[in-house]
Amino acid sequence: MDEVLSQNEIDALLSAITSGEMDAEELKKEEDEKRIRVYDFKRALRFSKDQIRSISRLHENYARLLTTFFATQLRTYVNINVTSVDQVPYEEFIRSVPKPTVLNIYSLEPLDGNLIMEINPNVAFALLERLLGGKGSTGSKTSSLTEIEKILLTQLFEKAEVSLKEAWSSVADIEPILEEFEENPQFMQIVAPTETVVVVSLTAMIGEVSGMINICIPHIILEPIIPKLSASYWMQTNKNKDEKSLQRMSKYLQNTDVEVKTVLGEASINIDEFLKFSVGDVIALDQAIDAPLKMAVNDEFKFLVQPGKYRHKMSVQVLEELNGVMENDE
Repeated sequence: MDEVLSQNEIDALLSAITSGEMDAEELKKEEDEKRIRVYDFKRALRFSKDQIRSISRLHENYARLLTTFFATQLRTYVNINVTSVDQVPYEEFIRSVPKPTVLNIYSLEPLDGNLIMEINPNVAFALLERLLGGKGSTGSKTSSLTEIEKILLTQLFEKAEVSLKEAWSSVADIEPILEEFEENPQFMQIVAPTETVVVVSLTAMIGEVSGMINICIPHIILEPIIPKLSASYWMQTNKNKDEKSLQRMSKYLQNTDVEVKTVLGEASINIDEFLKFSVGDVIALDQAIDAPLKMAVNDEFKFLVQPGKYRHKMSVQVLEELNGVMENDE
């Protein structure tokens, strides 16, 4: 946003240029230099900040769902949070992945392309130890995974597909399927090395062990749903969810049972009078015979009513709505 100068500041600036204290050409040169911005064509930014924020919100929901899933499956403390969301060339992501590691490749029908989930060895072996009945306090080991360990991890992350589907349901109706399980990132050439991918980094705490879970999403997957990654779409979606929640809540409330009673009148007596009661005695109430009665809903006065009969049953007719707080204060 351009800065608006006051008249005194304008006069001082003109005076400085006239006296030679400031050079107009140098000011112009500095302004031109500020307009120059370095752009790396190898690191093309194909997503706006608004879209990156939407992807971050989507995976914050996924992190919560994954936390609940792992905590249920492993019966231990689990905490997963989104650390960062960046767009980088695919080759840069591959170079950052440790070797060996745990790599899951998911297809997301009907979207094209594959999603990669990289699980840090610390996290992977903590998951394995909990699955096998341990405490989940073991860090990574030097040896590679055995066939049995691969099967156990594969089965675990196949069950976690439900969480991924639910997290993405706000932007696309997908069917995640775990296609491959790999340990060497060099074998994972799912897109061109220079292709832009979004990398969502999650910090995971499994029992006493912490590590990273990285999700690599190629541009080809996100391209069909880019319009749904805008702030306006999310606001409209949340508005629709709120309206549906309100309708559902109203439906449930309409079927809720409440106690309704009409007070014919009240009277205050002392214990001595109560002990002297006998058959035929009359108790005078504080309710005038021609005055309307008060009807309470769940012990809170809501209406003024008049008594009568309807279809041979004692009934009341609502005359006026009351302020329950005022009536109760009386």
